[in-house]
Amino acid sequence: MAKYLVTGAAGFIGRSIAAALLARGESVRGVDHFLTGKRENLVGLEAMEFVEGDLTDPVVCAHVCSGVEIVFHEAALASVPRSVADPIATNRNCVDATLNLLVAAREAGVRRVVYAGSSSVYGETPTLPKHEEMLPAPITPYAVAKLAGEHYLAAFSRVYGMENVTLRYFNVFGPHQDPASHYSGVLAIFCRKMLAGEQPTIHGDGAQSRDFTYIDNVVAANLLAAAAPGEKVAGRFMNVATGSAISLNQTFDLLCGLTNYKGKPAYGEPRSGDIKHSLADIRLAKELLGYAPQVDFAEGLRRTVEWYRNAQ
Repeated sequence: MAKYLVTGAAGFIGRSIAAALLARGESVRGVDHFLTGKRENLVGLEAMEFVEGDLTDPVVCAHVCSGVEIVFHEAALASVPRSVADPIATNRNCVDATLNLLVAAREAGVRRVVYAGSSSVYGETPTLPKHEEMLPAPITPYAVAKLAGEHYLAAFSRVYGMENVTLRYFNVFGPHQDPASHYSGVLAIFCRKMLAGEQPTIHGDGAQSRDFTYIDNVVAANLLAAAAPGEKVAGRFMNVATGSAISLNQTFDLLCGLTNYKGKPAYGEPRSGDIKHSLADIRLAKELLGYAPQVDFAEGLRRTVEWYRNAQ
């Protein structure tokens, strides 16, 4: 019987968490319905019990939560532009699915849900770095949906005694991130295009900055959140990032050196819902989890380019 459930197990972050759990010999169940997840991401995860199912269906949630102790809830329709284009689908796959999962988890006796939160809940507030005492100010349907999930987790901790914890991710990147979609992360798109000798497009002037966070740091934070004492983390939320930021123009220059791309970027109109700057204060995660980023941006970018080069 699986001890851990990973939702969104065929997605970028979910498959990375599942792989780390399997590598240390854990019993893992995964669930995905392939709306954005890829079947090829399950390669190498054959030891995982996999269920193809949609978390908007309460029956599926009840099935996958049975016998599980800890859930890593990574499933979501994780795209700001997509939420602007289709807010109903985002609400269904983020809010409805999360509530269904929490109800099923409580009924199945799940001890803890570790939730993939988002830095988007901070909105466009000028204060940097973003810290957890700031009032959320979401500006997109996706950010609203992720914040609703946070509130549900905290409420289930308070009302039902579950040890739920939210990790607010900042701009996660790395191997297995899908570069083929308009909604993909900027680094995945840039890596694919520049390795192929194609011109990437920067939306805006390129001065916007991000606290890009390599996937291994996010996986480590999740494992720490699963193991942390319940009295310290139940009902809490905290940033997971590196605590440093870099502009898209600077990122493009670094990628030129790693990919041997010789051209210039194209510049397009800013995307609706995008914020100008993002930088995390990660002190709370250090205090509550013992978290510290192990892979800095430059090294993470090097590893990511190598993975996309070999995957082509």
